[in-house]
Amino acid sequence: MSLFHAGNRQLQEQFASTALADRIADNFVRAAFTEADKAFIEGVSFFFLATANTEGQPDCSFKGGGPGFVKVMAPNLLVFPDYDGNGMFKSLGNIQANPHVGLLFIAMEDDPSRLRVNGRASLTFDDPLLASFAGAQALVRVTPLHIFPNCPRYVPNMKTGEPSIYAPCAGVAPIEPAWKDFDGIRDVVPPRRV
Repeated sequence: MSLFHAGNRQLQEQFASTALADRIADNFVRAAFTEADKAFIEGVSFFFLATANTEGQPDCSFKGGGPGFVKVMAPNLLVFPDYDGNGMFKSLGNIQANPHVGLLFIAMEDDPSRLRVNGRASLTFDDPLLASFAGAQALVRVTPLHIFPNCPRYVPNMKTGEPSIYAPCAGVAPIEPAWKDFDGIRDVVPPRRV
């Protein structure tokens, strides 16, 4: 499954970011979890889950639990429990109809981080792993297709309540993130549009 489709490419061309997108894809996108990915994922207490039904109508939900409620079981397998909710089964119903999912993990403290996991999910209701998740009614297994860090520059600090220093503010020149000057990236960063 390709990371970019025609709609992505059209906008990358319009905003002169095709070379940057390709460089990021070539250097940072992977299909297997690293030990750093595992540590980050298992250290957070929530993530956002995007699903879609068979017509492509999207749904996004918050999934939370204690740190470690999401487990990276192998380089090609992530699991998380489904806990009792509002009974609508929007996420699980979508997964049964359309296995494509997107997971967004965010750390919103002093050192913001984001990790995106796009993959294929399946549901199990009698998995032996369910016993390790008290109160879970189902287990979701995700096989990753694309795993990549995502620029955290607009993530607010939830501990202090302060917005990101990169958040646009009228009358203030934007602060460029350090990653735009990294070796191997700076030569493909398009000029900022004002």
